[in-house]
Amino acid sequence: MATSESGNGLTYAEAGVDIDAGNELVRRIKPHVRATRRPGADGEIGGFGGLFDLKAAGFTDPVLVAANDGVGTKLKIAIDTGLHDTIGIDLVAMCVNDLVVQGAEPLFFLDYFATGKLDPDQGEAIVKGIADGCRLAGCALIGGETAEMPGLYAEKDYDLAGFAVGAAERGALLPRPDIAAGDVLLGLASSGVHSNGYSLVRRIVELSGAAYDAPAPFEAGGRTLGAALIEPTRIYVKSLLAAIRETGGVKALAHITGGGFVENIPRVLPDGLAAEIDAGAIPVPPVFRWLARTGGVAPAEMARTFNCGIGMVVVVAAEAAETVAEVLTREGETVTRLGALVQRAGEAVILQGDLSL
Repeated sequence: MATSESGNGLTYAEAGVDIDAGNELVRRIKPHVRATRRPGADGEIGGFGGLFDLKAAGFTDPVLVAANDGVGTKLKIAIDTGLHDTIGIDLVAMCVNDLVVQGAEPLFFLDYFATGKLDPDQGEAIVKGIADGCRLAGCALIGGETAEMPGLYAEKDYDLAGFAVGAAERGALLPRPDIAAGDVLLGLASSGVHSNGYSLVRRIVELSGAAYDAPAPFEAGGRTLGAALIEPTRIYVKSLLAAIRETGGVKALAHITGGGFVENIPRVLPDGLAAEIDAGAIPVPPVFRWLARTGGVAPAEMARTFNCGIGMVVVVAAEAAETVAEVLTREGETVTRLGALVQRAGEAVILQGDLSL
């Protein structure tokens, strides 16, 4: 039988799993988790499950809505640059933005963090980012799982998965059944690439020969390329909930993730309607122009891979468009009028004109 150098039997630590490091991480993250408390969630982490009280959250006849997601290969840039403090915001954003498009208020969040070798400093930075994202979304971080798996992941590599649950009062879910031709499409600006298309992003960076610690070639603000590309996904929850509740004019929402406009907008449209969009009206950020030009990526490919500057599309009644836009602007969003819904004769998304790439 193999034995350790001390003459005793093998330990879990000698197999690559450090229980003490895991306990230290739990100790460190408790204050970050505690900071996400909200009505309905007042417990501490460390039990076998997280609790949430729907009645304390103020719901009377709720329908629960659940979503889960990851961050994709954007994680690789975080790993290669050592910039771990905002990747947790991305994890939360990809889940809670999918909840709010269904009219649901995010209530609680759970995370799964798997790594080859647990580093409490790295783990704390990641979970702090998750807690930051939960605060931005107004939901509680009520639990999670940390898994140290040597041999499955390289020592510095890790993966993340997130699970969010929200609720809406029965009858208040989106999309609404009264979506019709003539409804207006409003676009909400993205914060950058968000969390989709990073396999292509990393390939373009590789072809360019640029280093992540070099100045970002599409910015004048002094950030490195790595810091610019790791900009976290925008969380639209609080502004959209304000618009939904205050105006009554929001009929549908589409979170623009992988697949861009072409794949995501049709998911909320009834048969027979198409989204007619003025591509020239889209305020394309410099990062997308750099990616398109450096990688030689065609406009059509950009539009079906990236958000190209619009992270959320809002379908509103024409008579409510101005009011909805005013509320969203007040809540900190940059709003662009993109087009309108029309009777469908072919494709479900019609991009008129060209993206300003």
